[in-house]
Amino acid sequence: MRHILQTGQKHCYNQNGVELPCMGTGQDAAFGRGLIWPDPRFTTQDKVVQDHLSGLFWTRSVNIGGFPCTWNEAFLQVAELNRERYGGYEDWRLPNRNELHSLLCYGSKNPALPPGHPFVDIFLGWYWSSTTAAINPAYAWAVQLEGARMFYGRKDQAYLFWPVRGKGKGVLAATGQQRCYDSQGLPIACAQTGQDGDIHLGRPWPEPRFTPQDDLVIDHLTGLVWAAQANATAGPIPWEQAYVAVQEWNERHAHLSIDWYLPTINELASLVDCGQHSPALPSNHPFWDLQEGYWAATTSAFEPDWAWVLYTDKGALGVGYKPDSTFWVWPVGVQRKNEE
Repeated sequence: MRHILQTGQKHCYNQNGVELPCMGTGQDAAFGRGLIWPDPRFTTQDKVVQDHLSGLFWTRSVNIGGFPCTWNEAFLQVAELNRERYGGYEDWRLPNRNELHSLLCYGSKNPALPPGHPFVDIFLGWYWSSTTAAINPAYAWAVQLEGARMFYGRKDQAYLFWPVRGKGKGVLAATGQQRCYDSQGLPIACAQTGQDGDIHLGRPWPEPRFTPQDDLVIDHLTGLVWAAQANATAGPIPWEQAYVAVQEWNERHAHLSIDWYLPTINELASLVDCGQHSPALPSNHPFWDLQEGYWAATTSAFEPDWAWVLYTDKGALGVGYKPDSTFWVWPVGVQRKNEE
């Protein structure tokens, strides 16, 4: 199990954004679920930084282009870096959505990067990925370094780009994207585009990916166990009530020998198939009663009275105001240790 990265969150907060002791909250920081970050996480060699968590290499400068550019221009500028053998390498590329997401720390803001990182020239704006948004192929996925949001921008908009190189060490999964598109959203041949659908990097998805068992579903990509019914409540509820709903779910499903909990934002994000939309889940998924958006156990470091949310139709990672009844609960779980 545990092919999910830790989020980096170290503190717990109530619905008003006030910090509180983590014990007994069920929040992300109370457990720190996921792959532990190595120490040191980063090693710098001149213009290049290696991330020992993913095995990927990034430019130390986070604004190597100097100015925002369109999505197509980002690919052209990366190609120019390769012609120049920037840092001594000629295999730079635009990162896919999962690669770009792997750099985020949900315990940090301004920028939302791991504490002690060695990166320079950071701009608190949007950064392109090589992954097209399936819900509208004239848009591509991007990350906002100020607070860590993952959303899509029109490909003719001006964002920054952050080159990466290397294949990593199999920690990050493939995004699911299989096709390539131009800036108008029209399908094109993938060869030599440098797009996510061309390169297909990341740990391949197993076949089958999901195995339904009674009221639960095993995800063989991550090892996580999800509730087959993707809705633990009668309607949208406030964030603090989500923990009550999970406890009630545990009581109602005690026969399954699973300890259910509210997933972290990285666990929710692991379900996203970037080749699909409405919902943005693998096409053969066995889940039912899907809702528009789901609470994560991860608080927003930018605004602690907000918490992270997966928007299921789009696959976007945004935030919701904790006191509002706006999102649903999708329990995830692990087998009880005394019954393994």
